[in-house]
Amino acid sequence: MNRFTPPPPHPSGETAPVLDPALLPRHVALVMDGNGRWANERGLPRTEGHRAGERALMDVVAGAIDLGIPYVSAYAFSTENWKRSPSEVAFLMNFTGDVMARQLLTFQEWGIRIRWAGRRPRLWGSVIKRLETAERETQDNTVLTLTMCVNYGGRAEIADAAAAMARDAREGRLKPGSITEDTVQQYLDEPTLPDVDMFLRSSGEQRLSNFMLWQSAYAELVFLDVLWPDMDRRVLWQAVQDYVERDRRYGGAVDRLAGPDAT
Repeated sequence: MNRFTPPPPHPSGETAPVLDPALLPRHVALVMDGNGRWANERGLPRTEGHRAGERALMDVVAGAIDLGIPYVSAYAFSTENWKRSPSEVAFLMNFTGDVMARQLLTFQEWGIRIRWAGRRPRLWGSVIKRLETAERETQDNTVLTLTMCVNYGGRAEIADAAAAMARDAREGRLKPGSITEDTVQQYLDEPTLPDVDMFLRSSGEQRLSNFMLWQSAYAELVFLDVLWPDMDRRVLWQAVQDYVERDRRYGGAVDRLAGPDAT
């Protein structure tokens, strides 16, 4: 008997579309962009946009569960976000830790396993403690894995992996000539995380912003003209419907010509 409780339905009454499970993205990466802009448009401090963004994240995750998507990764704080004002950085540090504590019961009820990807240096000890607590308390949950990317950067992750491989090679634990893509994968922050299938960014910006560069090598990119606090599961569902209609060839090609003119 499943001990987990499905998320409540969306307030609109809309339900998830019925899609072929074989075509669904297994791993969705989220760039939650537009919180500050959303707040400024309403004459509110930027911090209120981040508060509204928490509600959006939980509803999008609920929508992923509704569809049966097993992995979601959220870009919560990048290695570049330290350039923001000290007051906003302080807010984001406290807020990230608070979200982990505030939503822990929901994570447990919905069957969400929390993982954390990112660098420890500079990250507040209180945030690390709450992230690690959420990881520990949810480790047996099996419905969806939510990776919170905090003090994370794609280049930093690859550089850290390269440094770790160099150390192991120097100490004789790794043969340089045997390094493959699979070897690099084992040195990433979350080695068991599958490749990103759908990379979704809100706010209309069309760039990766240093997020999951290794994992997104063959991701389908989806850029939405929706500010993150206005996101909900219905927008995710539409994005996934668009995704399943794409032709993913992974560098291969099929000649659709037939007859004597085919080459």
